Formats: sequence, C-alpha cells, structure tokens
Amino acid sequence: MVSAERPRPDNEKITINLGFVDLGHIDLLVREGFYSNRTDLIRTAIRNQLERHADASRTSVARQRLALGLCHFSRADLEAYLARGEQADIRVLGLATIAADVSAELARASIASVQVLGALHASPAVKAALADRMG
Repeated sequence: MVSAERPRPDNEKITINLGFVDLGHIDLLVREGFYSNRTDLIRTAIRNQLERHADASRTSVARQRLALGLCHFSRADLEAYLARGEQADIRVLGLATIAADVSAELARASIASVQVLGALHASPAVKAALADRMG
C-alpha cells in the first residue's frame, strides 16, 4: 500500500567524466547558441537516448513489475503491511521515499526487498537496516 502523499520531486546530481574533445564540442555548441549551457545539451542528449530505447524500457519495466515514478512509503503504510502479516517488495523505477519517521526496526520488519532504479530517499539508519535486502 503506497501512500497518496507525494514528496516534492528533486533532481539527483550525477558526475560524468568527458574527454577534452567531447567537452570542447559541447562548449562550441553552447557558444553557437544551440544550447543554453552544458547541462542543457547533456539533458537533451540523455532524453534523446531514453526516447530511442523507450520500447525496450517499457518492456523491461513491465517484465520486472516496476512501479514507475514516485513511490512514498509512510509509517502507516508499513505498519499496515505488518498488520496483514505481509512484507513490502519495493520495486521502483524513479524515486522511492521512506518517511523520516520510519524506524530501522519497522523498515526491517515490514520490507522484504528493495530494488530502486533511480534514487532511494530514506534515513541513513533505514538504509543501513535494509542494506542486505537491496538489489
């Protein structure tokens, strides 16, 4: 059971290493006005590649039964799993959040597995408690 409460989506910062020639080409395209800055070009290139592989991605998401987008697990959600004698299998492509008021003990008792392709936002204690269940 996933709560209707939605966290505010954030961006995840990544770092990439590029060769000097590739970086120079990016700077040239920015200077010539094709893109507003390096980030704009890189985001556009990533979106184009994701669109290029969209069919394969959709097939894989369906096959792996991944929830797509934002999934938030509140303390009440996880307590409901326990009350039913069940454990959650968290499978998300996007952002999964576990509420700040979820203790490490509750997370361990109520979550069987965690597979997040994207980002998982949870307290350090909860992440540590679930470390052996993350795939």
